[in-house]
Amino acid sequence: MPVQRLNHAVLFVRDVDRSAAFYRDVLGFRVKVEMPGRAVFLQAEGSTNDHDLGLFAVGAAAGPSGAGRSTVGLYHLAWEVDTLAELARIRGALAEAGALAGASDHATTKALYARDPDGIEFEVSWLLPAALITPDVEAQGATTRPLDLEAEITRYGAQTKGGIGVSVPA
Repeated sequence: MPVQRLNHAVLFVRDVDRSAAFYRDVLGFRVKVEMPGRAVFLQAEGSTNDHDLGLFAVGAAAGPSGAGRSTVGLYHLAWEVDTLAELARIRGALAEAGALAGASDHATTKALYARDPDGIEFEVSWLLPAALITPDVEAQGATTRPLDLEAEITRYGAQTKGGIGVSVPA
């Protein structure tokens, strides 16, 4: 049987307490296991994983990641939300934290881009339910446009559950 999904991610960070507070306060993760000053394991709201994100401290002297600029490496992680209302709420929390870096409409994915306290980029996205992927949406293909979140909420509804496997009542 092939791989089914990503179970968790682990990041090296300068200050594990600062990073844990960011992921907890801004994205709603909860601390499951903590080794003060060394490591924290966090769980996303609604997850059944023992952890979805691990953070390991490497210290204040750690340099920035060169991934994508001078070295190979991970570009970003993408966290999924259930509704556009939640995407809008997180947009506000990211903006308030000074972490919001951009927002894109990828036709079937509505995405926010942000950076954590160490500058590690991540995405928070809402996926258009498969039942709502119409020929005009498919025709947009891999295009990227600026995200007009309010227009998308008007178009699809603030509480419409997103995700590839989600069916929408007719």
